[in-house]
Amino acid sequence: MDRATKLRSASWFDTPEYYGFSRKAWLRSEGFGRHIFEGKPVIGICNSWSELTNCNAHLRQVAEAVKRGVWAAGGVPLEFPTISLGEMFLKPTSMLYRNLMAMDVEESLRGYPLDGVVLLCGCDKTTPAQLMGAASADLPAIMVTGGPMLSGEWRGRKVGAGTDGRKLFDLHRAGRITDEELCEIEGGIARSAGHCTVMGTASTMASLVEALGMTLTGCAAIPAPDSRRMEIAERSGKRIVEMVHEDLRPSRILTRQAMENALMVDMAIGGSTNAVVHMLAIARRAGVDLSLDDFDRLSRRVPCIVNVKPSGEYLMEEFFSAGGVPVVMRRILDALHGECLTVTGRSIGENISGAECWNDDVIRTRDKALSEQGGTAILRGNIAPDGAVLKQTAASPRLLQHCGRALVFETYQHMREQIDSPDLPVDENTILVMKSCGPIGAPGFPEWGHIPMPRVLMDKGVTDVVRISDARMSGTSFGTVVLHVAPESAIGGPLWAVRTGDEITLDTENRAIRLEVSDEEMGRRLSAFTPPPPHFTRGYGKLFLDHVTQANLGCDFDFL
Repeated sequence: MDRATKLRSASWFDTPEYYGFSRKAWLRSEGFGRHIFEGKPVIGICNSWSELTNCNAHLRQVAEAVKRGVWAAGGVPLEFPTISLGEMFLKPTSMLYRNLMAMDVEESLRGYPLDGVVLLCGCDKTTPAQLMGAASADLPAIMVTGGPMLSGEWRGRKVGAGTDGRKLFDLHRAGRITDEELCEIEGGIARSAGHCTVMGTASTMASLVEALGMTLTGCAAIPAPDSRRMEIAERSGKRIVEMVHEDLRPSRILTRQAMENALMVDMAIGGSTNAVVHMLAIARRAGVDLSLDDFDRLSRRVPCIVNVKPSGEYLMEEFFSAGGVPVVMRRILDALHGECLTVTGRSIGENISGAECWNDDVIRTRDKALSEQGGTAILRGNIAPDGAVLKQTAASPRLLQHCGRALVFETYQHMREQIDSPDLPVDENTILVMKSCGPIGAPGFPEWGHIPMPRVLMDKGVTDVVRISDARMSGTSFGTVVLHVAPESAIGGPLWAVRTGDEITLDTENRAIRLEVSDEEMGRRLSAFTPPPPHFTRGYGKLFLDHVTQANLGCDFDFL
């Protein structure tokens, strides 16, 4: 857009009718001078700050930094709120409301007098929701993610919120950590605002947004309390004004090639399995045909080179200090589409050309990769004809090829009631199966897939078994956990037919998962399926149940 071209916001303010006058008067009631209407771009700051979302609790300060940049570049920053989704506090799951937040963002961008927008996010659903909304509205947009919290500390060791918290809590369940020690951990495992300091979903999505080209280079991994987070926010505010004049919109950045770049970075960082469902949704909003097959194809092409929990041993602070996403991308540049345009106005290849690694154990070279293949494997078989996902880099190598008898939990509540039973009929070869945890069945597709280890097995020193469900799991989780089984059991997917005692084969090398019963027996069992009563009969919940797609399609609404 040439600087002489009329701004979108002008149609709100520069009109001869009464509302042109009154809109300016209403803004002046906030203390703005009349100079703000003199051809300056109006920049929305879309803020998902909330005290109920600890990951995003510092975004008010980040917004102030963005405003400085917008003013300095000759724009007018106007901050506005949207729904804020915190996975830790929002029941049954923040995933139930990701699409609602995306709609909130999209309609706000369409309805207000904005020429461009800076999207402030952090917690794992807020990032894809904002990007989905921005892709649909297609105004010039740049993202500023909130960054990871400081690394946790306990008795001289660094601990990562989520990953280490789960391990330590299991030790408490087993009686190896006292109540007092658990209280000490509680007070030191999350030492600041910001999202989880492991390669969970929030860190993964921040990294993939950078890989897509929707943030300034190096944004993803700067710790939330670090002054450089404010500095890059200020630069982002300056840059969005320039993007408005250049008419640089998400539709020019979110291309098929950019999506492939993000998927390859996802594999290289050992990213969260939740990235699969979010990237599928983002791609569809951008009009890009992306499927589970693309994830698997690119997983075989790119090794996992980031040694960060839960796939590795370090935390996000070390990842940032080592060089972050730019180094990862430079080390796999031969596989990437380096020509892809980004919000900087330059290509990915240009942005990362000077990236240097400062710790080769945190971000490995290809010849010293953690895994020859990427972090995520896509499985198919007669209980997952539309696919399932497995984070193979966080699984137990001995269980990646496995055959065992199923112990079935019909619901999450059934599992919670039984998992600590002293006479639970399990051994180290048992495969735990949980149903009714998908988008329709739970409802909302919650993070229930990391089924806790049975107490009787922990007492024997068993630390992992194969677990299968139609749920998601937190990206901070670990273990040999098969997730997102599609179609889900609550709509009559084949997972519904699994019974305790059935034999199941997991063959990760050949990307297969199979219930060892005949097709005839499977058909006979499924013929008895009757759908459960709906969880909601009104409101947003009913809208969700009526229109949500399955995991393999991104769980967005079919009409979006």
